[in-house]
Amino acid sequence: MKKVKDQKVVVVESLLAAISEIMSSVASVEIEHQTFMELGCYLHRISPVIMEFRTIENGSPSALQILQSLSAKVKLANNLVAKCSTGAKSIRDDDLKFITEELEEVIRKLGQDLSTIPLPTFQNKKYAEITVQSLSREMKNVCFHINGTGNCITEERKLENSSVEQLVKRKDADLVPSSDEKNKLHSTWSGYMPRLGDFLEGMDYDAWKYASGSIETLSQIAEYSEPLYDTFFCPITKRIMDDPVTIESGITFERTAIAEWLGRFKDVSETITCPATGIKLQSRVLNSNKALRTIIAEWKRRNEVKRIKVAHNVLLLDKSEAMVLDAIRDLNILSQKRGYNREEMHNLGITKLLTSFLEHKNMMVWTEALKLLRLLVEDEEGKSVEDCLQVIVANTNALERTTEMLSSNNASVRHESIAFLLELSETETLLENIGSTAGCILTLTTMKYNESAGSLAVEKAEKILKNLEKYPRNIKSMAEYGYLEPLLDHLVSGTEEVQIEMASYLSELILEHDMKTYVAEKASKVLIKMVTTTHTIITQRAAFGALVQISSHPLNNRMLVNAGIIPILIEEMFTCGIYNTYIDFKEQAATILASIAKSTTDLETIQVDKHGHTITSHYSIYNIAHMLKCSKSDKLNINLINILLYMAKIPRHVARVVSVIKETEVSYTLIEQLNSPVEVLVVAAAKLLTELSFHIGHTIAEGLCKTQGQPEGLIKSYDIDQITKKHAISVNLIAKLPHKNLTLNLSLLHQGTVPEIISRMQGILRGETRTTRYTRCYLEGLVGVLVRFTATLFDQEILQMARGQNLTSVFTELLVRTGGSNEVQRLAAAGLENLSSQSVHLSRPPEVPIPSRRRFLSKSFSSSSQEAKKLQRVQLCLVHKGVCSSSTTFCLLESGAVERLLGCLEQKNPEVVEAALSAISTLLDERVDVGESVRVLGEGDALSFVLGALREHREEGVRQKCFLVIERFLMSGGDSIVGEIADDRMVRAALVTAVHKGSGSTKTMAENILRYLNNIPPLS
Repeated sequence: MKKVKDQKVVVVESLLAAISEIMSSVASVEIEHQTFMELGCYLHRISPVIMEFRTIENGSPSALQILQSLSAKVKLANNLVAKCSTGAKSIRDDDLKFITEELEEVIRKLGQDLSTIPLPTFQNKKYAEITVQSLSREMKNVCFHINGTGNCITEERKLENSSVEQLVKRKDADLVPSSDEKNKLHSTWSGYMPRLGDFLEGMDYDAWKYASGSIETLSQIAEYSEPLYDTFFCPITKRIMDDPVTIESGITFERTAIAEWLGRFKDVSETITCPATGIKLQSRVLNSNKALRTIIAEWKRRNEVKRIKVAHNVLLLDKSEAMVLDAIRDLNILSQKRGYNREEMHNLGITKLLTSFLEHKNMMVWTEALKLLRLLVEDEEGKSVEDCLQVIVANTNALERTTEMLSSNNASVRHESIAFLLELSETETLLENIGSTAGCILTLTTMKYNESAGSLAVEKAEKILKNLEKYPRNIKSMAEYGYLEPLLDHLVSGTEEVQIEMASYLSELILEHDMKTYVAEKASKVLIKMVTTTHTIITQRAAFGALVQISSHPLNNRMLVNAGIIPILIEEMFTCGIYNTYIDFKEQAATILASIAKSTTDLETIQVDKHGHTITSHYSIYNIAHMLKCSKSDKLNINLINILLYMAKIPRHVARVVSVIKETEVSYTLIEQLNSPVEVLVVAAAKLLTELSFHIGHTIAEGLCKTQGQPEGLIKSYDIDQITKKHAISVNLIAKLPHKNLTLNLSLLHQGTVPEIISRMQGILRGETRTTRYTRCYLEGLVGVLVRFTATLFDQEILQMARGQNLTSVFTELLVRTGGSNEVQRLAAAGLENLSSQSVHLSRPPEVPIPSRRRFLSKSFSSSSQEAKKLQRVQLCLVHKGVCSSSTTFCLLESGAVERLLGCLEQKNPEVVEAALSAISTLLDERVDVGESVRVLGEGDALSFVLGALREHREEGVRQKCFLVIERFLMSGGDSIVGEIADDRMVRAALVTAVHKGSGSTKTMAENILRYLNNIPPLS
């Protein structure tokens, strides 16, 4: 049995290969082309039947015998076709007629073999039985014709004279299944996609690989699936007629062709002849042949249905991209010819079947499938078939694939994609799906503004976007991708509900500044009107949210002010509101007002009410401070603090802000907010306190010391793994408060902050702490806090701490290890200045012990010599005239800081240079040995550094310190340095400028220096 089955498989494959060869050959036959195409069609139609044998489990000898019989006849047909395809131009008519008759006989015998197939072969599939039996009868009754001869032609000429009713009734039942059979077919497949009836179920589709050689001829073979008759053809055009008419000679022609022929005979005297018979015609009358026209129309309908089924089979098998492409293109042609063809395709399930090809990897297959699908989802009025489209979207990735193809480099692919998307967008139930498809709206928006895409593509993209606007969420997506016009149009002219939705979307968008300006120009007045004229909370909330978005860009705030928003904001903040007392409205109003205060310098000109109050008047500032003192809303407090901060930064308003803060004692509220868990609130409060520290610094310092967890909380309570803005702002607040506030300094000292400050500084400088954008600011704050202790060295606890931590060495190191900050260098120099100014008080002569009387008497001679040797071993500081060290007396000479301070004089930053000169000047104080200091500094070439700084900088503070040093050098150095100074033209010019334009002390020192240089005569 197995051997029979193996033989059967071999025969099937051989048969299919032979049929494929014949189908390739018939396409190249030029003579009697229609006859050979009909032959190829019959062979194509029996291929599925042959394929069915491969899957039959019962490999009976009868099945093998049938296959062998079929194989012999197909082989004969192949030989006959080959005779016509080679040397066909020289073949004689008699030989051609003989070959045609032989092929006719082969087809009849093939039909006979089909009728012998046992019924169990079809596994009780009734439709398969009916289809094969119908095909068998059709093939057994086949009749080819040559040159207008044969019985078939005679038969059709008889039909030509029949009535229309008779012709319609005489449909060839053997050629197509009956209506009952069709209904049975359609009822069998109610699922996703119908196939070639149950007949194709379970077939081995791999056998279709043998059809690869005929892929380019599929549509040609399918074109004439139904038998043709000569009477269908116009004798002039040699084409099947659409509108047959009969003339006087009794011959039927295509109306347009015979009319053109008759039109040649313009002269009345000229003889008119029949183009087919040459018979002389007396009349030009054209009689419509309704019977023939009806039978041709019916033939076309049946033929096109057969072509649809052939293509349907190919799509089901889906084994060759080229064959699938050819089938889809043929269906495309048929769908455009007649509406009932589209209906037939729907009935066969081709519409649903095509959706699977929208996922095809071959771009051409995808494009053609999409093109056909677009035709099939339109009814006669051009409206989308909603149900069909929903099935496509729901069951395939058609939207994703179409969106992807919108960016294709192939113009035809892009065209079909956008056309299909336009078709989909006409269905409102699909708008959400389209809008939510990743990249769809972005691609359409880009295409809309891309002229290189072509005017047609741009136009369709605009139409799709317009359709998508019907679903509000799509409008938001468009706005997110920079297409704001739909949102703004609906906001300006929409209903109240639409305006609310658009304003809500606007408040959620993240827009670039230029887009915010565009929105402000279009929508500011509308949004303000929504706040003032509507009576619903939801409308006000949406409008306020959008105004907050607009005000976040500084350039927009002047537009808002001009539109009259300030009185609305003030009323909302200072009263119970226009229509309600909701706290979020106050928060939003404060946010907008804070943005306006930040970006507007002429706040005093903006009136807030009809009484003439402005934003900077006592009335407004007092109400803001009072709200801050009473409010429990963190968000509201942040913006109230920011309003006060922005006003305090303007010199002409700061006095009034400070006065109100003192009056309301709101500084204590700000200090309490430093303990808030909300980082933004802490930052805002610390910023305002820092700004006020110059005016009420001692009040703030005392308040900090009375607050639980402060002031050490601003330094110690943070996780320092990552430095944040809160860390930097908080520690700088401590650094900026008055340095001589002993209460604050002792509080910091007692809480153990100094070791932690030094540890964090070293961690940053060694790179042990993660660097952020706030690291430098934080380091500056730490150094500033450390410097503040040097301002209160008169306190013994702080003095002991400075000695214990060796602050002189710490600051000396910071002169070169600055972390990239000039401020750190300046602060380190300032700290050294404070420490060095105490050296003269801390340096003491060495103590010599006084011996007891007994000891003196017994060892008077020996001890005196020993004590003298000890005194010689003690090194005294020549400047301070005592015992000095870096740690105990903070001596700059002992710490090696002088060299580094001189190096700072080469800095470009004038503040660093001035601070370094101030520290150096402590060694030239009248309380020390100035002459010795000049000598020591001279050894380090200090004067050259000072003169270089004088040449580089014109700031009065720097020049004053330079003149002090130069004056001391001249007083102690004498004539040895006069020449160096007098010969420097830039130095001399700086001295002359100071004499004419300098302040009192600077001018005096410049005059003294010039006098030393003998440029001014001594006073008498």
